Amino acid sequence: MAGDTFEVLVRERTELAAGVIGLELVAPDGGALPPAEPGAHIDLILPSGLVRQFSLCGAPDDRAGTWRIAVLREPGGRGGSVEVHDEVAADMRLRAAGPRNRFPLLPADDLLFIAGGIGITPLLPMLAEAERRGSRWHLVYGGRTRASMAFLTELARYGDRVTVVPQDEYGLLDLDGVLSGAPAGGRVYCCGPEPLLQAVRERCDALPQVTLHTERFSAAARDAVPEGTDTSFEAVLERSGKTVLVPAGTSVLKALRNAGVAVLASCEEGTCGTCETTVLQGTPEHRDSLLTPDEHAAGDLMLICVSRSRGPRLVLDL
Repeated sequence: MAGDTFEVLVRERTELAAGVIGLELVAPDGGALPPAEPGAHIDLILPSGLVRQFSLCGAPDDRAGTWRIAVLREPGGRGGSVEVHDEVAADMRLRAAGPRNRFPLLPADDLLFIAGGIGITPLLPMLAEAERRGSRWHLVYGGRTRASMAFLTELARYGDRVTVVPQDEYGLLDLDGVLSGAPAGGRVYCCGPEPLLQAVRERCDALPQVTLHTERFSAAARDAVPEGTDTSFEAVLERSGKTVLVPAGTSVLKALRNAGVAVLASCEEGTCGTCETTVLQGTPEHRDSLLTPDEHAAGDLMLICVSRSRGPRLVLDL
């Protein structure tokens, strides 16, 4: 689970593209913020108290000192992005937690990056790191219009290693063409809306020579919960000494909050990892879209916003 929160200062707010703003965050006392590797994200507590997750998109050589995030205004979303656009200004102080990295850039000689819209944010520092490592890489970046696509000027320095595909000019990304030449042993990193992730995964499933890594902004489709399995259980909080009853149909997170236990959470749909919690005893029933199959099998971590217990009792490191 994310560590304690701390204060950050919005040093600068900029317009990056139509509907996209950038925030530069620093430590109010002039010190260094925690370092972050490419692919990392933070949790930002907004003025209203909402907690939202944002990928860090600063340069890898600035891993301590400042953080940079980019926020797409989504009027049909859950309110966080609109609040950032409307309420967060330069010189404002917020609280944050992290960074955490569930989307690390692993070693590979050949890398293909596929970004959809604001999904460019976690990939941006990966490009600079791939360049530093001397990897062969290519980025395909799709968006609705060129005006809505952030960081185009910054990406121009990479020349023909970046392919920009505004939908209003070229149509949807040609994923079959993009992936047809994927070399054996290569890695594909993809971030963007769920339809893009699903389409890339379908194609990569037929390409055993490549390894796909994704980061999503919304939950993947899950199988229906079998009837009769959503029963109540006890959550024992080892560090605080509390035992909380989690009723059927109620998330662990909601039950803990109802019992007065403060737990940081962001997406509340099993995608971001903010509420990731260590399981000391018991067997979780995983319903998240983030942990790997191996992590599900190990059973020592769970996302308490969606996952439950297979037995009558879970002991959690809370």
